[in-house]
Amino acid sequence: MDLPAHIFLDERHVPYDKLNFPPETGKGAANVAQALGYNESQMVKTLVFESGAGEQVLVMLGGDKNAISGNLKRAIGSRDIRLAAPEKVIEVTGYAIGSIPPFHWQPSGFRTFIDACLMVEDVLGVGAGEWGQEIMIAPNDLAGVTGATVVNLSKKRETP
Repeated sequence: MDLPAHIFLDERHVPYDKLNFPPETGKGAANVAQALGYNESQMVKTLVFESGAGEQVLVMLGGDKNAISGNLKRAIGSRDIRLAAPEKVIEVTGYAIGSIPPFHWQPSGFRTFIDACLMVEDVLGVGAGEWGQEIMIAPNDLAGVTGATVVNLSKKRETP
């Protein structure tokens, strides 16, 4: 089955593998990682954040990581940020939280950020747009096809 995310990658000749996991698998990166035999750090959480100015941005983090508020605020350039509400996520992406592909739905100018920690992995798993479907892709290919800014989102800044 070819989903819009697969077609998008195929049209751009971006290499990837399609993997499936049982649809009854519990939600969350840890469960997907276990079902597919990967580390949780390799499963990408795709999160939509909103700024106080009404801008939505996509943030990609490893399944075992959380964004540090200050790092995220610096990257986005706003002190007023919050996770988008589930209905806003559907409105913006066309997908429900849980299997949002990090590409193909963004309008021109939509900003995307990828945590620098993800760039050291051999391969990353991202949602294909349907629960039970996963796309395995190289970090550089993911950053390139999404136009993502690579930034430290999950490690505390060291103070001098």
